[in-house]
Amino acid sequence: MIPSIRQKFNDSFSQEKYDAMIAEFHHEFPNQLDFRVAETPVFVPKELKIKLLHACNDIIDVLLKPDFKEKTNRAIPANQNVPNEDKHPSFLAIDFAVCKDENGDLTPQLIELQGFPSLFGYQWYLGQKYRKFFYDPKNFTQYFNRLSFASYIDEMKKVLLAGENAENVILLEIYPEKQKTRLDFEISRQLWGIEPVCLTKIKKVGKKIFYEKGGRTIEIKRIYNRLIFDDLLQNFPNLETNFKMTDEIEAKWITHPNWFFRISKFTLPLLKSNFVPQSFFLSDLKEYPADLENYVLKPLFSFAGSGVKLHFTKDDLDAISDKENYLIQRKVKYEPIIEDKVGNLIKTEIRMLFIWEDDALRPKLVTNLARLSRGEMIGVNFNKNFDWVGGSCAFFED
Repeated sequence: MIPSIRQKFNDSFSQEKYDAMIAEFHHEFPNQLDFRVAETPVFVPKELKIKLLHACNDIIDVLLKPDFKEKTNRAIPANQNVPNEDKHPSFLAIDFAVCKDENGDLTPQLIELQGFPSLFGYQWYLGQKYRKFFYDPKNFTQYFNRLSFASYIDEMKKVLLAGENAENVILLEIYPEKQKTRLDFEISRQLWGIEPVCLTKIKKVGKKIFYEKGGRTIEIKRIYNRLIFDDLLQNFPNLETNFKMTDEIEAKWITHPNWFFRISKFTLPLLKSNFVPQSFFLSDLKEYPADLENYVLKPLFSFAGSGVKLHFTKDDLDAISDKENYLIQRKVKYEPIIEDKVGNLIKTEIRMLFIWEDDALRPKLVTNLARLSRGEMIGVNFNKNFDWVGGSCAFFED
């Protein structure tokens, strides 16, 4: 996106340097890296940075409207409604495709948003590795709001621990040692002392919950929730546990599970911005757009792109019995703008990552995540056997 920076990076790149970086991942965290790391970060010019910030503010303004909860109550499945929901999520992730507008200028277009945490530990780690092994231009940073790699740790600690002892705060998952994101869990443990704990290992007594560590039974006071209901119900439908996520407990959720549903694909039709493609709940349409080929079909309640259809017909829509659980969104055209060593062009998506302290009026942008793709969609299944694709981070021009 910045030709001079891209040229310098590519000139300095070698497969040996990339292999050395990946080897360091494996040395420092044996058997933890379970997804592809892209060969390059994304270098974002000021003009695109300003548009991304504007787009995020447009979206956050909608989340802050007094009637937002009322409009999103239906998003929470009745059997997955968790008690003691708070007034806003603790984390927010907003995904944008990098596209071009009608004038040929780079512009972000919203793909998805989540009231749910992301790889806050891993991205801190990855950014440092890119800077260590490859060309590191001045006046570029992966952080926002004047944060550095050190002050970022402190900001995250305030949200995650909020003054509690680290041993009383857990990262909740189902079989965390088997998750593809387990490297992030381990980095989070090292940075903030938060133990990854499986749902099956939690014991409930009254409204208090506990886990065991080093032969001790420890009360859980804060839950850094990384467990997605959809994953639990689809992959472990008959799992019996002492503690169920819908139980009323004294521990505080970070983020409360209800926000995963409220701030999700369900939110897309509520948003109006130049940076948000037009979206419609399928159940609200009296007639379909004539140009269905320009839309993507998305189930409201799915994760990691499952169930998304890029190509469908009117008959396909008519065959859907639960139309209230689907939406169509106008397709965006990812612009291939990142050039690899041999001149191939690659598409990118940038996820803006926010934290939201309990008493803060607005969420605070802290860092980002990027993904590179050669396939029709962003994601592992569309990028098999390619290089210069996978997880990355963006460095923004200061």
